Amino acid sequence: MARFKGAMMTRKRRNKVLKLAKGYWGSKSKHFKMAKQAVMKSGVYAYVGRKQKKRDYRRLWITRISAAVAPYGMNYSTFMNGVKKAGIDMNRKMLSEMAIADQTAFAAVVEASKKALA
Repeated sequence: MARFKGAMMTRKRRNKVLKLAKGYWGSKSKHFKMAKQAVMKSGVYAYVGRKQKKRDYRRLWITRISAAVAPYGMNYSTFMNGVKKAGIDMNRKMLSEMAIADQTAFAAVVEASKKALA
C-alpha cells in the first residue's frame, strides 16, 4: 500500500487560520501556533458579542421609550403595562422608532395605555 502524506490538508488548514489572523499584531498574524490561539480567542469574543448586541439594542429601545413617555407623566414600566392591557401588540423596537419618527402616533399609544390603566 502506498504511503499517504497529509501535507496538502495541513497546509490548507494552516493557511485558513493565518488568513483569519490577517491584520493581527506582531507574530499573531505570522506564526501558526500563536495565530491559532488568537483566532480561537477572537471567535469566542465574536460569539459573545453577537449575544451582547441583542441585549444592547433592547436596552437602547427601553431607554428611548422611557425618555419618550416621561413628558406624559409616566414611567416605562407603567407604560408597558398599559400597552399590554390595551391589547397593542407592538415590540419595543417599533415603539422606540415611533417615539422618534412619529410623535403623534406615539402620543395616541400613550393615551390608549393610560385609558387601559384607568
